[in-house]
Amino acid sequence: MSSSASLSSSSSRGKTSFITSLIILWYSSNIGVILLNKFLLSNYGFSFPIFLTMCHMSACAILSYVSIVFLKVAPLQPLKSRHQFLKIATLSIVFCASVVGGNISLRYLPVSFNQAVGATTPFFTAVFAYFMTLKREAWVTYLALVPVVAGVVIASGGEPSFHLFGFIMCISATAARAFKSVLQGVLLSSEGEKLDSMNLLLYMSPIAVLFLLPVALIMEPNVLDLTISLGKEHKFMWMLLLMNSAMAYSANLSNFLVTKHTSPLTLQVLGNAKGAVAFVISILIFQNPVTVVGISGYTITVLGVVAYGETKRRFK
Repeated sequence: MSSSASLSSSSSRGKTSFITSLIILWYSSNIGVILLNKFLLSNYGFSFPIFLTMCHMSACAILSYVSIVFLKVAPLQPLKSRHQFLKIATLSIVFCASVVGGNISLRYLPVSFNQAVGATTPFFTAVFAYFMTLKREAWVTYLALVPVVAGVVIASGGEPSFHLFGFIMCISATAARAFKSVLQGVLLSSEGEKLDSMNLLLYMSPIAVLFLLPVALIMEPNVLDLTISLGKEHKFMWMLLLMNSAMAYSANLSNFLVTKHTSPLTLQVLGNAKGAVAFVISILIFQNPVTVVGISGYTITVLGVVAYGETKRRFK
């Protein structure tokens, strides 16, 4: 009996350690890629957000293939029709817009404020879901979104490094991210067309690379020459770029695994906490000035997001 209890206890400890490791990987990958993006785009002179996004998507395409086909992280889900492919291509372009917008905003805004604006994703998701799927929530759920928006308005007023163009790009990226999640539910709603996040990334990434390559060459025409020049000037340039791209994939992989091995409620709590951790770490690293008004605004937004998630769960 004690042997059985010991085995059960050992198994439970092993599972807890595994999930804890996944959460640490998820946090470090997500926060790491944001901080490295900021460092490369603002502090390192690598001012090519479109090309940087293309590097991320290239890494995601290669590593997704390796993970699914060779490492069997998730079963391969083949595409079943041209119609399904076109839907995924549409999602890929919206996904590109959200990532590029977020990277552009990092050139102009501190990571802390970027995270504060990004916390409004539930607001945009609720708005798009309302108009695109005619899905209605309880009135109290919509009421919880008021502090989400109010907090960002307050944080914007108290942000010493506020930049209008950066703010527009950040809010656009946040809206695009929410739009993509709602659009995904609409386009891939039938059971035969649903894909898990790893397979969706496998198919979206190469499309994103093909879409971003000509855009980068047109809008960032000197990117290759200047990247090679920076690589010669800074010996860690290529290592940072490779690490950054690998982290972008790791963030997606760890998100998939954490989702698979934890409950939706745990994921929601961890997601809210992740933004707050990134907010604090970025201030410690980049030493950007913050105000009491800005911190208060972000706190109100986070509390609004927590309240929104809780009311959604209770009033299903």
